[in-house]
Amino acid sequence: MVFTSWGGTTQDAQKASWADKFTAASGTNVLMDGPTDYGKLKAMVEASGVTWDAVDVEGDYAVQAGKNGFLEPLDFAVIDKTRLDPRFVTDHSVGSFYYSFVIGCNSGAVAACPKSWADLFDTAKFPGKRTFYKWSAPGVIEAALLADGVPADKLYPLDLDRAFKKLDTIKSDIIWWSGGAQSQQLLASAEAPFGSFWNGRLTSLAADGLPIETSWDGNITAADALVVPKGAKNKEAAMKFIAYASSPQGQADMAAATGYAPTNLDSPPLMAPDIAKTLPDQQKATQVNSDMNYWAEHRDEIGTRWYAWQAQ
Repeated sequence: MVFTSWGGTTQDAQKASWADKFTAASGTNVLMDGPTDYGKLKAMVEASGVTWDAVDVEGDYAVQAGKNGFLEPLDFAVIDKTRLDPRFVTDHSVGSFYYSFVIGCNSGAVAACPKSWADLFDTAKFPGKRTFYKWSAPGVIEAALLADGVPADKLYPLDLDRAFKKLDTIKSDIIWWSGGAQSQQLLASAEAPFGSFWNGRLTSLAADGLPIETSWDGNITAADALVVPKGAKNKEAAMKFIAYASSPQGQADMAAATGYAPTNLDSPPLMAPDIAKTLPDQQKATQVNSDMNYWAEHRDEIGTRWYAWQAQ
């Protein structure tokens, strides 16, 4: 069977945590492909020429693709969803891992570090470049609205006019990152000494000895999901693979390798306590949950406006 994901260190961890161990246990060889490409997945399904069996996708895309008929319903007689975090389960997907957008700061490069989204948008109090995720996805718009005073439980439906107005106030100070490695480089070099990051990337920098501060205040959750494209040739094997990947041990191994949170509620006890305490599932007091159903419904229109605004 073929497992497709995003490449880089995340797919390396998925191979070591899931694919290699699934092969050892089942005898089913798992070939790796990537990167995930939604246009390619759609074209495969429409041409009845699907070569991928299990795919890691963004959570909002999983909801949208399931509704659009591009995915197989998951077999929950094979995949045990009873202990999976219900925030990340649909008829067509289960959570691959979940992460938070958090505020990161290179404390060795600045006099003070921002602690809140409002701080991060305050260029008078915290002058200099800041970095944000380049792509249209849950995270940046929510951060802008939180910084502007919108209560976490009143974020949706997103007030796009208000969000873009707030983003306009720092637009000239933003350096966009398009991938995790780039975000780390920007922070480590202090080209952008603070910004919004995937939490696992900050954990990794701190483990390397860099003076990195992480603020979890208002951390914004998002998740990847595991899906099976409609017409997958090895559907039965894909269901068994996803069952292993979403199992307590599979999720514990993946979380320990990446710094992202497990989606299986029975995984934390299987992890070293010093690792478990650094993950997003331990930071729920001020956590803000992205609404994947809202994003799935409005993904395309938000993207159109987002990229047009960036280009202005």
